[in-house]
Amino acid sequence: MIIERRMTKNPVTIGPDANVVEASELMKKEKVHRLPVLDKDKNLIGVISEKDILFASPSPASSLSIHEMAYLLSKLTVRKLMTKDPVTITKDTTVEEAARLMVDQDLSCLPVVEDGKLVGIVSKSDMFKILLELFGARHFGVRLSFLVDDRPGTIARISKSVAEAGWDIISFGTFMGTDPSNAICTIKVEGCGQNELVQLLRPMVREILDVREA
Repeated sequence: MIIERRMTKNPVTIGPDANVVEASELMKKEKVHRLPVLDKDKNLIGVISEKDILFASPSPASSLSIHEMAYLLSKLTVRKLMTKDPVTITKDTTVEEAARLMVDQDLSCLPVVEDGKLVGIVSKSDMFKILLELFGARHFGVRLSFLVDDRPGTIARISKSVAEAGWDIISFGTFMGTDPSNAICTIKVEGCGQNELVQLLRPMVREILDVREA
């Protein structure tokens, strides 16, 4: 899957010369946690987040009055707080590559650009929604986790057995195992009971790790 199918298109943006009070109010109004910053030519030059504003705000324990703190923030521009030249991706970037970038570089969002112009944005929340879909979290079924030998054809054999039993596979994920010789799998199946699924798969797996209805 590519990012174009999951990004928020035409996201709310702000200019670099707006003050952080305006930025904060815009985030609250639009129910977002970050804003791409565009210059007068609509080029992406940065991103500002709620955390940026929070860290720049005077501490409530300071001697400043509420009016004084508000005044100071009104003089602080987005340009001074934003993350400049943020990491970006394109519409054709895969979901997994976007996720890797977020994890490896500790990013909360990735602006999506095309020909230098902002066309969308992807956040960690978007990635969590994709994770829910991958695991079939919104569909009821029997969820079974197991350890298998990492050999060609193992996953195909398990999937075929479930299909031949007349059950529907809602999701099937593979993960790193305990060492390079094995893998951990999680399958979610509809149309069977826990014991039925365990009995079917036990001869084909190394170890049953967990089974539950979810």
